[in-house]
Amino acid sequence: MKQEMIHRDPDDFPIGEEILRMSGITKVYGNGVLANENVNFSVKKGEIHAIMGENGAGKSTLMKILFGNEQPDRGEICFKGRTQTIESPKKAVELGIGMVYQHFNLAESLTVAENIVVGQEPGRGILFRQKSAYDAVEELARKYAFDIDPKSRVRDLSVGKKQKVEILKILYRNSELIILDEPTAVLTPQETEELFHQLLLLKQNGYTIIFISHKINEVKTICDRMTIIRAGKTRGTYEISELSANDISVLMVGRDVVQKIEKPAAKPGKTVLSARDLRYRNEHGAVMLDGVSFDLRQGEILGVAGVEGSGQRELAEAVSGMLRPEGGAVYLDGREITGKTPGEVRALGFSHIHEDRMTYGVAKNVSITENLIANRCASPELGGKAFFDGKKTSALAQKLVEEYQIVCKTPSVPAGMLSGGNIQKVVVAREMSVEPQVLLANQPTRGIDVGAVEFIHERLIRDSREKGCAVLLISSDLNEVLEMSDSLLVMYKGHISGYFADVSALTEQELGLYMLGLKRQSEQELKEALHEKV
Repeated sequence: MKQEMIHRDPDDFPIGEEILRMSGITKVYGNGVLANENVNFSVKKGEIHAIMGENGAGKSTLMKILFGNEQPDRGEICFKGRTQTIESPKKAVELGIGMVYQHFNLAESLTVAENIVVGQEPGRGILFRQKSAYDAVEELARKYAFDIDPKSRVRDLSVGKKQKVEILKILYRNSELIILDEPTAVLTPQETEELFHQLLLLKQNGYTIIFISHKINEVKTICDRMTIIRAGKTRGTYEISELSANDISVLMVGRDVVQKIEKPAAKPGKTVLSARDLRYRNEHGAVMLDGVSFDLRQGEILGVAGVEGSGQRELAEAVSGMLRPEGGAVYLDGREITGKTPGEVRALGFSHIHEDRMTYGVAKNVSITENLIANRCASPELGGKAFFDGKKTSALAQKLVEEYQIVCKTPSVPAGMLSGGNIQKVVVAREMSVEPQVLLANQPTRGIDVGAVEFIHERLIRDSREKGCAVLLISSDLNEVLEMSDSLLVMYKGHISGYFADVSALTEQELGLYMLGLKRQSEQELKEALHEKV
Protein backbone atom coordinates (compact mmCIF):
# COMPACT_ATOMS: atom_id res chain seq x y z
CA MET A 1 0.00 0.00 0.00
CA LYS A 2 1.28 3.47 -0.93
CA GLN A 3 2.25 5.62 2.02
CA GLU A 4 -0.18 8.46 2.70
CA MET A 5 1.09 11.93 1.80
CA ILE A 6 1.61 14.18 4.80
CA HIS A 7 1.65 17.88 3.87
CA ARG A 8 4.49 19.99 5.23
CA ASP A 9 5.34 23.68 4.95
CA PRO A 10 8.36 24.78 2.91
CA ASP A 11 10.32 25.95 5.95
CA ASP A 12 13.55 23.96 5.59
CA PHE A 13 15.41 26.52 3.45
CA PRO A 14 16.15 30.16 4.44
CA ILE A 15 13.94 32.91 3.03
CA GLY A 16 15.85 35.19 0.67
CA GLU A 17 18.53 32.62 -0.14
CA GLU A 18 19.02 31.38 -3.69
CA ILE A 19 16.81 28.27 -3.91
CA LEU A 20 17.31 27.67 -7.65
CA ARG A 21 20.14 28.34 -10.07
CA MET A 22 20.22 27.26 -13.70
CA SER A 23 23.67 27.84 -15.17
CA GLY A 24 24.80 27.74 -18.81
CA ILE A 25 21.62 26.01 -20.01
CA THR A 26 21.81 25.24 -23.73
CA LYS A 27 19.21 23.34 -25.73
CA VAL A 28 19.35 22.64 -29.48
CA TYR A 29 16.49 20.72 -31.08
CA GLY A 30 17.00 18.12 -33.80
CA ASN A 31 15.86 20.52 -36.53
CA GLY A 32 18.75 22.84 -35.67
CA VAL A 33 16.68 25.35 -33.70
CA LEU A 34 18.70 26.85 -30.84
CA ALA A 35 16.06 27.30 -28.12
CA ASN A 36 18.33 28.20 -25.17
CA GLU A 37 21.90 29.43 -25.41
CA ASN A 38 23.98 29.61 -22.23
CA VAL A 39 20.99 30.73 -20.14
CA ASN A 40 21.63 31.72 -16.53
CA PHE A 41 18.63 32.06 -14.24
CA SER A 42 18.21 32.13 -10.47
CA VAL A 43 15.35 32.50 -8.00
CA LYS A 44 15.35 33.39 -4.31
CA LYS A 45 13.35 31.52 -1.71
CA GLY A 46 10.04 33.24 -0.96
CA GLU A 47 9.85 35.54 -4.00
CA ILE A 48 7.52 35.79 -6.99
CA HIS A 49 9.83 35.96 -9.97
CA ALA A 50 8.58 36.79 -13.48
CA ILE A 51 10.00 35.36 -16.69
CA MET A 52 9.21 37.60 -19.64
CA GLY A 53 10.15 37.67 -23.30
CA GLU A 54 8.73 37.42 -26.79
CA ASN A 55 7.03 34.23 -27.91
CA GLY A 56 9.73 31.86 -29.11
CA ALA A 57 12.34 33.52 -26.90
CA GLY A 58 12.98 30.27 -25.01
CA LYS A 59 10.92 30.73 -21.83
CA SER A 60 8.87 27.56 -22.27
CA THR A 61 11.92 25.45 -23.14
CA LEU A 62 13.72 26.65 -20.02
CA MET A 63 10.77 25.72 -17.81
CA LYS A 64 10.37 22.35 -19.54
CA ILE A 65 14.00 21.66 -18.68
CA LEU A 66 13.45 22.68 -15.07
CA PHE A 67 10.37 20.45 -14.79
CA GLY A 68 12.04 17.48 -16.49
CA ASN A 69 10.04 17.49 -19.73
CA GLU A 70 13.19 18.28 -21.72
CA GLN A 71 16.88 17.57 -21.14
CA PRO A 72 19.53 20.27 -21.70
CA ASP A 73 22.45 19.65 -24.04
CA ARG A 74 24.67 21.58 -21.64
CA GLY A 75 24.31 23.30 -18.32
CA GLU A 76 23.62 22.65 -14.65
CA ILE A 77 20.62 22.89 -12.33
CA CYS A 78 21.20 23.54 -8.64
CA PHE A 79 18.15 23.27 -6.35
CA LYS A 80 18.35 23.99 -2.63
CA GLY A 81 22.13 23.94 -2.74
CA ARG A 82 22.53 20.63 -4.58
CA THR A 83 23.25 19.91 -8.22
CA GLN A 84 20.37 17.90 -9.68
CA THR A 85 19.66 15.90 -12.81
CA ILE A 86 15.93 16.29 -13.44
CA GLU A 87 15.23 13.52 -15.92
CA SER A 88 11.41 13.59 -15.61
CA PRO A 89 8.48 15.52 -14.12
CA LYS A 90 8.28 12.77 -11.47
CA LYS A 91 11.81 13.66 -10.36
CA ALA A 92 10.90 17.38 -10.29
CA VAL A 93 7.89 16.67 -8.06
CA GLU A 94 10.05 14.55 -5.73
CA LEU A 95 12.45 17.49 -5.39
CA GLY A 96 9.62 19.89 -4.56
CA ILE A 97 9.03 21.55 -7.95
CA GLY A 98 5.50 21.82 -9.35
CA MET A 99 4.07 23.32 -12.52
CA VAL A 100 0.62 24.53 -13.58
CA TYR A 101 0.27 24.60 -17.36
CA GLN A 102 -2.03 26.88 -19.37
CA HIS A 103 -4.09 23.82 -20.33
CA PHE A 104 -5.17 22.00 -17.20
CA ASN A 105 -4.60 18.28 -16.67
CA LEU A 106 -7.68 17.27 -14.69
CA ALA A 107 -10.09 14.33 -14.81
CA GLU A 108 -13.43 16.07 -15.40
CA SER A 109 -15.55 13.22 -14.04
CA LEU A 110 -13.71 12.98 -10.69
CA THR A 111 -14.17 15.17 -7.63
CA VAL A 112 -11.82 17.96 -6.62
CA ALA A 113 -10.33 15.82 -3.84
CA GLU A 114 -9.88 12.78 -6.08
CA ASN A 115 -8.00 14.90 -8.63
CA ILE A 116 -5.76 16.38 -5.97
CA VAL A 117 -4.75 13.14 -4.20
CA VAL A 118 -4.38 10.94 -7.30
CA GLY A 119 -1.07 9.11 -7.09
CA GLN A 120 -0.79 9.95 -3.37
CA GLU A 121 -4.13 8.51 -2.23
CA PRO A 122 -4.81 7.63 1.41
CA GLY A 123 -5.27 3.94 0.67
CA ARG A 124 -5.49 2.39 -2.79
CA GLY A 125 -8.25 0.59 -4.69
CA ILE A 126 -10.96 -0.78 -2.42
CA LEU A 127 -8.95 0.51 0.56
CA PHE A 128 -9.17 4.14 -0.66
CA ARG A 129 -10.24 6.29 2.29
CA GLN A 130 -12.44 8.88 0.62
CA LYS A 131 -13.23 10.82 3.80
CA SER A 132 -9.52 11.13 4.60
CA ALA A 133 -8.93 12.55 1.15
CA TYR A 134 -11.79 15.06 1.51
CA ASP A 135 -10.59 16.12 4.97
CA ALA A 136 -6.97 16.57 3.86
CA VAL A 137 -7.94 18.66 0.83
CA GLU A 138 -10.43 20.72 2.83
CA GLU A 139 -7.77 21.53 5.43
CA LEU A 140 -5.23 22.49 2.76
CA ALA A 141 -7.73 24.67 0.89
CA ARG A 142 -8.80 26.43 4.07
CA LYS A 143 -5.19 27.14 5.11
CA TYR A 144 -4.40 28.95 1.87
CA ALA A 145 -7.83 30.61 1.37
CA PHE A 146 -8.89 28.52 -1.63
CA ASP A 147 -12.67 28.65 -1.62
CA ILE A 148 -13.48 25.28 -3.16
CA ASP A 149 -15.58 22.25 -2.24
CA PRO A 150 -13.51 19.01 -2.24
CA LYS A 151 -16.64 17.01 -3.16
CA SER A 152 -17.49 19.01 -6.31
CA ARG A 153 -17.08 17.36 -9.71
CA VAL A 154 -14.38 19.10 -11.72
CA ARG A 155 -16.63 19.30 -14.80
CA ASP A 156 -18.99 21.56 -12.82
CA LEU A 157 -16.27 24.07 -11.88
CA SER A 158 -15.46 27.42 -13.44
CA VAL A 159 -12.08 27.88 -15.11
CA GLY A 160 -10.86 29.86 -12.11
CA LYS A 161 -11.72 27.07 -9.70
CA LYS A 162 -10.09 24.45 -11.95
CA GLN A 163 -6.91 26.46 -11.73
CA LYS A 164 -7.19 26.37 -7.94
CA VAL A 165 -7.43 22.57 -8.11
CA GLU A 166 -4.18 22.48 -10.09
CA ILE A 167 -2.41 24.67 -7.53
CA LEU A 168 -3.75 22.58 -4.64
CA LYS A 169 -2.45 19.43 -6.39
CA ILE A 170 1.01 20.98 -6.31
CA LEU A 171 0.73 22.01 -2.65
CA TYR A 172 -0.50 18.54 -1.68
CA ARG A 173 2.65 17.06 -3.21
CA ASN A 174 4.89 19.26 -1.06
CA SER A 175 6.14 21.44 -3.89
CA GLU A 176 8.12 24.43 -2.64
CA LEU A 177 8.78 26.00 -6.04
CA ILE A 178 5.66 26.59 -8.16
CA ILE A 179 5.83 27.41 -11.88
CA LEU A 180 2.74 29.19 -13.24
CA ASP A 181 2.49 29.43 -17.04
CA GLU A 182 0.22 32.34 -18.10
CA PRO A 183 -2.02 31.77 -15.04
CA THR A 184 -4.45 34.64 -15.71
CA ALA A 185 -5.00 34.05 -19.44
CA VAL A 186 -8.61 32.93 -18.97
CA LEU A 187 -9.54 34.69 -15.71
CA THR A 188 -11.81 37.68 -15.08
CA PRO A 189 -10.39 40.69 -13.19
CA GLN A 190 -12.16 39.47 -10.05
CA GLU A 191 -10.70 35.96 -10.39
CA THR A 192 -7.26 37.41 -11.11
CA GLU A 193 -7.45 39.56 -7.98
CA GLU A 194 -8.42 36.51 -5.94
CA LEU A 195 -5.57 34.47 -7.43
CA PHE A 196 -3.07 37.22 -6.61
CA HIS A 197 -4.29 37.29 -3.02
CA GLN A 198 -3.68 33.55 -2.78
CA LEU A 199 -0.23 33.78 -4.40
CA LEU A 200 0.80 36.48 -1.94
CA LEU A 201 -0.42 34.28 0.92
CA LEU A 202 1.68 31.41 -0.44
CA LYS A 203 4.67 33.75 -0.66
CA GLN A 204 4.15 34.77 2.98
CA ASN A 205 4.21 31.08 3.88
CA GLY A 206 7.62 30.59 2.28
CA TYR A 207 6.66 29.32 -1.18
CA THR A 208 8.62 30.43 -4.24
CA ILE A 209 6.73 31.21 -7.46
CA ILE A 210 7.96 31.53 -11.04
CA PHE A 211 5.36 33.60 -12.90
CA ILE A 212 5.33 33.43 -16.72
CA SER A 213 3.18 36.15 -18.25
CA HIS A 214 2.85 38.56 -21.18
CA LYS A 215 0.73 40.96 -19.11
CA ILE A 216 3.03 43.73 -17.96
CA ASN A 217 0.57 45.31 -15.51
CA GLU A 218 0.16 41.96 -13.73
CA VAL A 219 3.89 41.43 -13.44
CA LYS A 220 4.25 44.90 -11.92
CA THR A 221 1.43 44.12 -9.48
CA ILE A 222 2.49 40.71 -8.17
CA CYS A 223 6.20 40.11 -8.86
CA ASP A 224 9.37 41.04 -6.98
CA ARG A 225 11.91 40.53 -9.74
CA MET A 226 11.91 39.78 -13.45
CA THR A 227 14.25 37.94 -15.81
CA ILE A 228 14.14 38.81 -19.51
CA ILE A 229 14.81 36.13 -22.13
CA ARG A 230 15.26 37.25 -25.73
CA ALA A 231 16.32 35.09 -28.70
CA GLY A 232 17.20 32.18 -26.41
CA LYS A 233 19.48 34.19 -24.13
CA THR A 234 19.00 35.82 -20.74
CA ARG A 235 19.21 39.60 -21.05
CA GLY A 236 19.22 40.47 -17.38
CA THR A 237 17.35 40.28 -14.08
CA TYR A 238 15.66 43.40 -12.71
CA GLU A 239 13.83 44.68 -9.64
CA ILE A 240 10.22 45.25 -10.72
CA SER A 241 9.89 48.34 -8.55
CA GLU A 242 12.59 50.08 -10.59
CA LEU A 243 10.91 49.60 -13.99
CA SER A 244 7.99 51.30 -15.75
CA ALA A 245 5.59 49.42 -18.02
CA ASN A 246 7.33 50.94 -21.04
CA ASP A 247 10.75 49.88 -19.69
CA ILE A 248 9.53 46.27 -19.54
CA SER A 249 8.11 46.44 -23.08
CA VAL A 250 11.41 47.70 -24.46
CA LEU A 251 13.37 45.02 -22.58
CA MET A 252 11.08 42.30 -23.95
CA VAL A 253 11.10 43.21 -27.64
CA GLY A 254 14.07 45.56 -27.98
CA ARG A 255 12.00 48.58 -29.07
CA ASP A 256 9.17 50.83 -27.94
CA VAL A 257 5.72 49.21 -28.13
CA VAL A 258 2.46 51.12 -28.45
CA GLN A 259 0.41 50.24 -25.35
CA LYS A 260 -2.74 52.18 -26.31
CA ILE A 261 -4.65 51.08 -29.40
CA GLU A 262 -5.53 54.06 -31.58
CA LYS A 263 -8.28 53.62 -34.15
CA PRO A 264 -10.57 55.98 -36.04
CA ALA A 265 -14.28 55.93 -35.32
CA ALA A 266 -16.15 53.02 -36.88
CA LYS A 267 -18.33 53.61 -39.94
CA PRO A 268 -20.64 50.57 -39.89
CA GLY A 269 -22.39 49.60 -43.11
CA LYS A 270 -25.02 46.99 -43.81
CA THR A 271 -25.49 43.86 -41.70
CA VAL A 272 -23.48 40.95 -43.14
CA LEU A 273 -23.60 38.32 -40.36
CA SER A 274 -26.66 37.53 -38.26
CA ALA A 275 -27.44 34.91 -35.64
CA ARG A 276 -30.98 34.19 -34.55
CA ASP A 277 -31.92 32.27 -31.41
CA LEU A 278 -28.96 29.86 -31.56
CA ARG A 279 -29.33 26.86 -29.22
CA TYR A 280 -26.97 23.98 -28.48
CA ARG A 281 -26.26 21.39 -25.77
CA ASN A 282 -22.89 19.63 -25.50
CA GLU A 283 -22.29 15.90 -25.16
CA HIS A 284 -22.91 16.10 -21.39
CA GLY A 285 -26.27 17.80 -21.87
CA ALA A 286 -25.04 21.18 -20.67
CA VAL A 287 -26.62 24.20 -22.37
CA MET A 288 -23.85 26.05 -24.24
CA LEU A 289 -25.98 28.30 -26.49
CA ASP A 290 -29.26 29.52 -25.03
CA GLY A 291 -31.08 31.70 -27.54
CA VAL A 292 -28.10 33.74 -28.77
CA SER A 293 -28.90 36.46 -31.33
CA PHE A 294 -26.82 39.31 -32.76
CA ASP A 295 -26.06 41.32 -35.89
CA LEU A 296 -22.60 42.22 -37.21
CA ARG A 297 -22.14 45.04 -39.74
CA GLN A 298 -19.54 45.95 -42.32
CA GLY A 299 -16.65 47.99 -40.92
CA GLU A 300 -17.46 46.99 -37.33
CA ILE A 301 -15.58 44.97 -34.72
CA LEU A 302 -18.06 43.18 -32.48
CA GLY A 303 -16.32 41.80 -29.42
CA VAL A 304 -17.44 38.72 -27.49
CA ALA A 305 -16.28 38.34 -23.87
CA GLY A 306 -17.00 35.70 -21.27
CA VAL A 307 -15.42 33.30 -18.82
CA GLU A 308 -14.06 30.33 -20.75
CA GLY A 309 -16.78 27.71 -21.21
CA SER A 310 -19.63 30.24 -21.41
CA GLY A 311 -20.45 29.33 -25.01
CA GLN A 312 -17.92 31.38 -26.99
CA ARG A 313 -16.38 28.30 -28.62
CA GLU A 314 -19.78 26.89 -29.59
CA LEU A 315 -20.82 30.27 -30.98
CA ALA A 316 -17.65 30.44 -33.10
CA GLU A 317 -18.16 26.92 -34.40
CA ALA A 318 -21.85 27.51 -35.13
CA VAL A 319 -21.24 30.59 -37.30
CA SER A 320 -18.20 29.06 -39.07
CA GLY A 321 -19.85 25.75 -40.00
CA MET A 322 -17.87 23.56 -37.60
CA LEU A 323 -20.97 22.83 -35.49
CA ARG A 324 -24.64 22.49 -36.38
CA PRO A 325 -26.83 24.19 -33.75
CA GLU A 326 -29.89 22.38 -32.42
CA GLY A 327 -32.02 25.45 -33.00
CA GLY A 328 -31.83 28.87 -34.59
CA ALA A 329 -30.15 30.07 -37.76
CA VAL A 330 -27.07 31.89 -39.08
CA TYR A 331 -27.17 34.24 -42.08
CA LEU A 332 -24.22 35.54 -44.13
CA ASP A 333 -25.09 38.54 -46.29
CA GLY A 334 -28.77 37.59 -46.11
CA ARG A 335 -28.24 33.95 -47.08
CA GLU A 336 -28.83 31.21 -44.52
CA ILE A 337 -25.66 29.20 -43.88
CA THR A 338 -26.89 27.06 -40.98
CA GLY A 339 -25.59 23.53 -41.44
CA LYS A 340 -23.21 24.37 -44.29
CA THR A 341 -19.68 22.94 -44.11
CA PRO A 342 -16.72 25.17 -43.19
CA GLY A 343 -15.58 25.00 -46.82
CA GLU A 344 -18.97 26.13 -48.09
CA VAL A 345 -19.04 28.98 -45.57
CA ARG A 346 -15.52 30.07 -46.54
CA ALA A 347 -16.51 30.12 -50.22
CA LEU A 348 -19.09 32.81 -49.36
CA GLY A 349 -16.41 35.20 -48.04
CA PHE A 350 -15.83 33.99 -44.46
CA SER A 351 -12.38 33.73 -42.83
CA HIS A 352 -11.59 32.12 -39.49
CA ILE A 353 -8.64 32.65 -37.16
CA HIS A 354 -9.17 29.62 -34.92
CA GLU A 355 -8.41 29.76 -31.20
CA ASP A 356 -6.31 26.55 -31.47
CA ARG A 357 -3.60 27.50 -33.93
CA MET A 358 -1.69 24.23 -33.59
CA THR A 359 -4.66 21.91 -34.27
CA TYR A 360 -6.81 23.96 -36.66
CA GLY A 361 -4.66 26.93 -37.62
CA VAL A 362 -1.68 25.31 -39.31
CA ALA A 363 -0.41 21.97 -40.54
CA LYS A 364 2.88 21.78 -38.63
CA ASN A 365 4.64 19.34 -40.92
CA VAL A 366 4.10 21.13 -44.20
CA SER A 367 5.77 24.30 -45.42
CA ILE A 368 4.88 27.86 -44.53
CA THR A 369 4.05 28.38 -48.21
CA GLU A 370 1.51 25.53 -48.23
CA ASN A 371 -0.08 26.85 -45.06
CA LEU A 372 -0.35 30.35 -46.51
CA ILE A 373 -2.19 29.20 -49.64
CA ALA A 374 -4.38 26.53 -48.00
CA ASN A 375 -7.55 28.66 -48.32
CA ARG A 376 -7.01 29.49 -52.00
CA CYS A 377 -5.96 26.15 -53.49
CA ALA A 378 -8.54 26.43 -56.29
CA SER A 379 -7.80 30.08 -56.97
CA PRO A 380 -7.16 30.98 -60.63
CA GLU A 381 -4.38 33.32 -59.49
CA LEU A 382 -2.34 30.25 -58.46
CA GLY A 383 -3.19 28.03 -61.43
CA GLY A 384 -6.60 26.59 -60.58
CA LYS A 385 -7.76 23.23 -59.19
CA ALA A 386 -5.54 20.86 -61.17
CA PHE A 387 -2.10 22.49 -61.12
CA PHE A 388 -0.26 25.09 -59.10
CA ASP A 389 1.92 27.70 -60.74
CA GLY A 390 5.08 27.27 -58.68
CA LYS A 391 6.44 30.75 -59.40
CA LYS A 392 3.16 32.47 -58.53
CA THR A 393 2.77 30.39 -55.36
CA SER A 394 6.31 31.15 -54.19
CA ALA A 395 5.92 34.83 -55.02
CA LEU A 396 2.66 35.08 -53.07
CA ALA A 397 4.13 33.28 -50.06
CA GLN A 398 7.22 35.53 -50.04
CA LYS A 399 5.01 38.61 -50.33
CA LEU A 400 2.91 37.54 -47.33
CA VAL A 401 5.98 36.60 -45.29
CA GLU A 402 7.38 40.09 -45.82
CA GLU A 403 4.08 41.94 -45.42
CA TYR A 404 3.12 40.15 -42.21
CA GLN A 405 6.69 40.13 -40.83
CA ILE A 406 6.89 36.35 -40.42
CA VAL A 407 10.37 35.56 -39.12
CA CYS A 408 11.69 32.46 -40.93
CA LYS A 409 14.73 31.29 -42.91
CA THR A 410 12.58 30.64 -45.96
CA PRO A 411 8.85 30.02 -46.66
CA SER A 412 9.75 26.45 -47.64
CA VAL A 413 10.51 25.36 -44.03
CA PRO A 414 7.81 23.49 -42.04
CA ALA A 415 5.44 25.80 -40.15
CA GLY A 416 6.08 23.77 -36.98
CA MET A 417 9.61 25.20 -36.80
CA LEU A 418 8.27 28.70 -36.13
CA SER A 419 7.68 30.31 -32.75
CA GLY A 420 4.08 30.60 -31.55
CA GLY A 421 3.91 34.27 -32.48
CA ASN A 422 5.11 33.62 -36.01
CA ILE A 423 2.74 30.67 -36.43
CA GLN A 424 -0.07 33.05 -35.46
CA LYS A 425 1.15 35.52 -38.09
CA VAL A 426 0.95 32.74 -40.70
CA VAL A 427 -2.69 32.13 -39.75
CA VAL A 428 -3.50 35.85 -39.73
CA ALA A 429 -1.78 36.38 -43.10
CA ARG A 430 -3.69 33.51 -44.73
CA GLU A 431 -7.10 34.49 -43.36
CA MET A 432 -6.88 38.25 -43.82
CA SER A 433 -5.09 38.47 -47.17
CA VAL A 434 -8.12 37.12 -49.06
CA GLU A 435 -10.09 40.22 -47.94
CA PRO A 436 -13.16 38.39 -46.59
CA GLN A 437 -16.61 39.85 -45.95
CA VAL A 438 -16.55 38.45 -42.40
CA LEU A 439 -13.52 37.64 -40.25
CA LEU A 440 -13.96 35.52 -37.12
CA ALA A 441 -10.92 36.22 -34.94
CA ASN A 442 -11.06 33.81 -31.99
CA GLN A 443 -8.30 34.51 -29.42
CA PRO A 444 -6.11 36.10 -32.15
CA THR A 445 -3.31 37.08 -29.76
CA ARG A 446 -3.49 34.39 -27.07
CA GLY A 447 -0.06 33.41 -25.75
CA ILE A 448 2.00 35.72 -27.93
CA ASP A 449 4.32 38.58 -27.04
CA VAL A 450 3.52 42.29 -26.99
CA GLY A 451 5.31 42.96 -30.28
CA ALA A 452 3.26 40.40 -32.20
CA VAL A 453 0.09 41.56 -30.42
CA GLU A 454 0.71 45.14 -31.54
CA PHE A 455 1.20 43.99 -35.13
CA ILE A 456 -1.95 41.82 -35.24
CA HIS A 457 -4.09 44.57 -33.67
CA GLU A 458 -2.90 47.01 -36.32
CA ARG A 459 -3.74 44.53 -39.07
CA LEU A 460 -7.20 43.80 -37.67
CA ILE A 461 -8.02 47.49 -37.78
CA ARG A 462 -6.18 48.61 -40.93
CA ASP A 463 -6.53 45.56 -43.17
CA SER A 464 -9.99 44.40 -42.07
CA ARG A 465 -12.18 46.93 -40.28
CA GLU A 466 -11.05 49.96 -42.30
CA LYS A 467 -11.61 48.09 -45.57
CA GLY A 468 -15.19 47.30 -44.65
CA CYS A 469 -14.74 43.78 -43.30
CA ALA A 470 -17.04 42.74 -40.45
CA VAL A 471 -14.95 41.37 -37.57
CA LEU A 472 -16.28 39.08 -34.85
CA LEU A 473 -13.60 39.22 -32.14
CA ILE A 474 -13.70 36.59 -29.38
CA SER A 475 -11.06 37.15 -26.71
CA SER A 476 -10.33 36.29 -23.09
CA ASP A 477 -7.96 39.29 -22.89
CA LEU A 478 -10.25 41.96 -21.45
CA ASN A 479 -7.93 44.81 -22.35
CA GLU A 480 -7.89 43.57 -25.95
CA VAL A 481 -11.64 43.14 -26.23
CA LEU A 482 -12.29 46.58 -24.70
CA GLU A 483 -9.64 48.39 -26.75
CA MET A 484 -10.40 46.72 -30.09
CA SER A 485 -14.20 46.41 -30.06
CA ASP A 486 -16.68 48.95 -31.38
CA SER A 487 -19.55 47.07 -29.72
CA LEU A 488 -19.50 44.18 -27.28
CA LEU A 489 -21.48 41.08 -26.31
CA VAL A 490 -20.91 39.40 -22.93
CA MET A 491 -21.75 35.72 -22.58
CA TYR A 492 -22.59 33.85 -19.38
CA LYS A 493 -23.64 30.18 -19.29
CA GLY A 494 -24.67 30.16 -22.94
CA HIS A 495 -26.74 33.34 -23.07
CA ILE A 496 -26.02 37.03 -23.61
CA SER A 497 -25.79 38.74 -20.23
CA GLY A 498 -25.00 42.17 -21.67
CA TYR A 499 -24.68 44.09 -24.92
CA PHE A 500 -22.84 47.42 -25.21
CA ALA A 501 -23.18 49.47 -28.40
CA ASP A 502 -20.43 51.76 -27.09
CA VAL A 503 -17.58 50.29 -25.02
CA SER A 504 -15.75 53.57 -24.32
CA ALA A 505 -17.13 53.90 -20.78
CA LEU A 506 -17.03 50.17 -19.91
CA THR A 507 -14.35 49.15 -17.38
CA GLU A 508 -12.69 45.75 -16.93
CA GLN A 509 -14.21 45.50 -13.44
CA GLU A 510 -17.77 46.06 -14.68
CA LEU A 511 -17.21 43.71 -17.61
CA GLY A 512 -16.02 41.07 -15.13
CA LEU A 513 -19.31 41.34 -13.22
CA TYR A 514 -21.28 40.52 -16.39
CA MET A 515 -18.88 37.67 -17.21
CA LEU A 516 -19.41 36.14 -13.76
CA GLY A 517 -23.21 36.53 -13.95
CA LEU A 518 -23.23 38.99 -11.06
CA LYS A 519 -24.81 41.59 -13.34
CA ARG A 520 -27.20 40.95 -16.23
CA GLN A 521 -29.27 43.14 -18.50
CA SER A 522 -32.95 42.35 -18.73
CA GLU A 523 -34.53 41.17 -21.96
CA GLN A 524 -35.96 44.65 -22.42
CA GLU A 525 -32.58 46.29 -21.82
CA LEU A 526 -30.98 43.95 -24.34
CA LYS A 527 -33.63 44.79 -26.93
CA GLU A 528 -33.11 48.49 -26.36
CA ALA A 529 -29.32 48.13 -26.48
CA LEU A 530 -29.57 46.20 -29.73
CA HIS A 531 -31.96 48.84 -31.12
CA GLU A 532 -34.53 46.12 -31.76
CA LYS A 533 -32.18 44.68 -34.43
CA VAL A 534 -32.75 41.15 -33.25
